[in-house]
Amino acid sequence: MAFDQREFRTALGHFATGITVVTACARNGDLLGVTVNSFNSVSLDPPLILFSLERRSLSLSAFETAGNFAVNILGESQMNLSQNFARTQGDKWSGIAFDRWETGSPILKGSLAAFDCRTYAIHDGGDHRVFIGEVLRFEAQTEGTPLLYFRGSYTSLK
Repeated sequence: MAFDQREFRTALGHFATGITVVTACARNGDLLGVTVNSFNSVSLDPPLILFSLERRSLSLSAFETAGNFAVNILGESQMNLSQNFARTQGDKWSGIAFDRWETGSPILKGSLAAFDCRTYAIHDGGDHRVFIGEVLRFEAQTEGTPLLYFRGSYTSLK
């Protein structure tokens, strides 16, 4: 059965997702960051999570060779971070506050939760690559409301 890609994407948009920024430090030391809503848990033992990145992404090869990454779950007040890291080019890191944990991947300050990961596996996924990470450290806030995406735009739980 052939699908119209636009209609398929629109149908998928009926599933509300949280927004994350996936970060890493490239082998050459450059900071990487992309907005991603394809994030999921995989396993509790070992602790594994995943995200997928489009094959056309300019930073795909750098993420593939970094060996580590962090997933930062954004709160509703962080729409500006989502939009900033959704850009394909330019200095995404100017004025961005972050820490570094075990892997050296940037952990965005103020995120609802963050997961510092060692790359466990990378799989083909059609027009995407699926990254599975073993969580080495995580932190989660006890308060806060997530930044959500639904039917092609930001939304809230209210």
